[in-house]
Amino acid sequence: MPKETKTEELTIRGEELIATVKELVHQGNIRRITIKNREGKVLIEVPLSLGVVGVLLLPTLAALGALAAIVSECTIVVERMDDSAPKE
Repeated sequence: MPKETKTEELTIRGEELIATVKELVHQGNIRRITIKNREGKVLIEVPLSLGVVGVLLLPTLAALGALAAIVSECTIVVERMDDSAPKE
């Protein structure tokens, strides 16, 4: 049975973007991260699989660094695998 997903949104300042994304990736149960601007427009969407860390994530972090330099506030939409889904 596939695991359910749940979504949460975090509103942060641009300079906190990279640190927040790194922290989320290290949590390990993230399926997708979407960055939106203040108006709700999607700026970047990053699908994550279980093995994508380190060197494979560097180009994405570079893009997020450039993005953080131009946005004053953004929303991170985090799609997580929900481990609390009822088991049958």
